[in-house]
Amino acid sequence: MHSLGLIKVFTDFNGTVATRWSPPVGRGSYGGGELSWKAFRVTASASERNGNGGGRSRSSSSSSSPSAASSSFLTRSQTYALLKQQMEVASKSEDYEEAARIRDSLKLFEEEEPVLRLRRLIKEAVAEERFEDAAKYRDELREIAPHSLLKCSSDATTLGIRVQVRSVYIEGRSQPSKGHYFFAYRIRITNNSERPVQLLRRHWIITDANGKTENVWGIGVIGEQPVILPRTSFEYSSACPLSTANGRMEGDFEMKHIDKVGSQSFNVAIAPFSLSILGDDSDSF
Repeated sequence: MHSLGLIKVFTDFNGTVATRWSPPVGRGSYGGGELSWKAFRVTASASERNGNGGGRSRSSSSSSSPSAASSSFLTRSQTYALLKQQMEVASKSEDYEEAARIRDSLKLFEEEEPVLRLRRLIKEAVAEERFEDAAKYRDELREIAPHSLLKCSSDATTLGIRVQVRSVYIEGRSQPSKGHYFFAYRIRITNNSERPVQLLRRHWIITDANGKTENVWGIGVIGEQPVILPRTSFEYSSACPLSTANGRMEGDFEMKHIDKVGSQSFNVAIAPFSLSILGDDSDSF
């Protein structure tokens, strides 16, 4: 089993920047196996924050207005994030009575929170084959929190190149009261084709819960342009700051076959996945 381990992160915690220097961040490795998010920590070096990590990127952004239901969900999400942060602070300061009080508040919140309630109802309805009810609950969920229909993981294959992603909310690096939410994600790229490939460039489409979309392009990943041989995989970890408690990411990698001179590059899809403080039922690929 591969754990996330240490992630190096570049960020200025500004989720609304239209143009930025965005060096690749994280740690890469070759291998395979199940990935778990149960234990990890995140650090950021001064050089990366100053933009010295290498790999120039460019970005563009657009936005749209959220619905009233989505705005209500944003407020609840912020409350949830604040409670989790307060419990962590109380625990670290050994104020266990306060930590217990906040824990009980969190449990009550989780029982009554509409998104979590509807997720439970959908799961129960599907298990009992009440598919009409499941469809009704899904439509309600789509109305109040469109991003929550996405899993915090995705899996897509293009021309034999499989890309798996898993995201997780990092409480210790987030500041909900200031609108700073920090998410880490781990990617596994597996070459199931018969030809070696090299990853040349990355393209991300990042959308927050307000509908603001940012396109980010960069050279390689985490300062590398890895070569992935047939039947092998490459894994790396990175992170994304948002100004909202929920969002989504998707994109593609530009790759080329390196066993033949003059091979044309091609794009490998990264299927959409959620960035959510509520997470989902899975903690691994």
